[in-house]
This record gives sequence, C-alpha cells and structure tokens, in this order.
Amino acid sequence: MPTSPRFSPRRLLALATDSLAARAYLGLVALGYAAMFLAPDSPLAMAPMMLTAPLSFLPMFVPVGAGVAGGGAAEVAAAVVFVGWMLLCALANAAALGALLRRPDRRPDLAPDRAPVQTPPARPRRARLLSAAVDNWPARIYVAVVAAALGTFLYAVLLSPDPGFAGIWPLLAAAPLSFLAAAVSLPAEFGLPWMSTLLFTAGIVLAGLVNAVLIGRLTRRIGGPAARG
Repeated sequence: MPTSPRFSPRRLLALATDSLAARAYLGLVALGYAAMFLAPDSPLAMAPMMLTAPLSFLPMFVPVGAGVAGGGAAEVAAAVVFVGWMLLCALANAAALGALLRRPDRRPDLAPDRAPVQTPPARPRRARLLSAAVDNWPARIYVAVVAAALGTFLYAVLLSPDPGFAGIWPLLAAAPLSFLAAAVSLPAEFGLPWMSTLLFTAGIVLAGLVNAVLIGRLTRRIGGPAARG
C-alpha cells in the first residue's frame, strides 16, 4: 500500500528549483532584494515583501520587543531575522509554484505478487486542482484565516458606523493578488461604494483561493499523513 511522502527539506528545495517558473520567481525576488538595497527610500524597497507575500506579512502580527529599535546589536539581529524570514518565504513560494506545475507522480498498476490495483475514475483536472484548497489541514487553516479577515471587513463596512482600516486584514491575508483586487475596486469607491465592496470581496475570495490551492499542492508534495484529513 503506497504511503504519503514525509516532509523533507531536500524535497522542498527540489520543488523550489527544478522548474523554470520557480527559478524565474527566485530570480525576480533576487532583483527585488537588489532594488531594496540600492534604493532603500523608494517604493521599490517593498518589492521583497510584496513578492514573498502572504507569509512575509506574518511578522506584522507578531509583537516585537521594545529593544529592537534604536540601533545596536538588537537592530542588527532584527535585520538578520527579517532577511532570513524573507528568504524562507521566497523558498516556500517557489516550492508552492513548483508543486503546482509538477505533474502527479505515476504509480504502477501492478504490484509484485498482487492483483491489479483498482483505481477510482479520474476526476476532471479543474476539480482535482481546486480540491487542494480543502483536502488538507494547512490549506483549511489558511482558508479559515482569510474567511475571518474577510468577515471582519464586511462587518466593519456593512454594520459598523466607522469601518476604519478594516480592509487591511483581508488585504494582507490574501496577498499578493489581493492588491490587484484593491486596485480594481478602488475606482468604484468614488461612484458606487457598494460596487467597490463587492469587487473587493470577490477579489479577496479569488486571491485566497489561489493561495489555498498553492498551499494544498505544496502540502501534497512535502507533507506527511498528519497534514491530510
């Protein structure tokens, strides 16, 4: 009976480097880092964080001690941790892209000393792709996070007298494609606010679905049995 693959850093690295698209993505992230160091005061300094979203935004939700700011060894350590985290995010995103593009492993229909294996009818490719967003725990947890962020936004916009900056939560949770959703919905804000909310909500749902599929595909490639359920 075939077993699910166990997590392996080597498998993660292979997924991040064995496809042209994944290598091109890593090259783009490298260019983003170069732009950040060459023009630290320009909007290009945000390129690494944008290119490695949504994981790159996770530290924004983690409280940082007061000793980090102000220079000295604490600031150097914080910078090293930040750069290291961005590199890990880039590696994870590249691996997810590689997992999305890699074809499923072929398994022999005949096993030694056994009868032919009865395989279930193949589902359409689109159904198999979308199932990656719900058939494993990492993707389910991510979908729950996006749903909670989007629910908070809709409550603030539709029921709260002062929505404030509630849109920032789904924007960060479903990044980077969520920024495209925000750009598409922004023009409608000045004429039809309800249309802007509708477009933004639909864009967040689609962006979150894309990320969930990537997480699910990556989990299938490198996760163990505990990741499924």
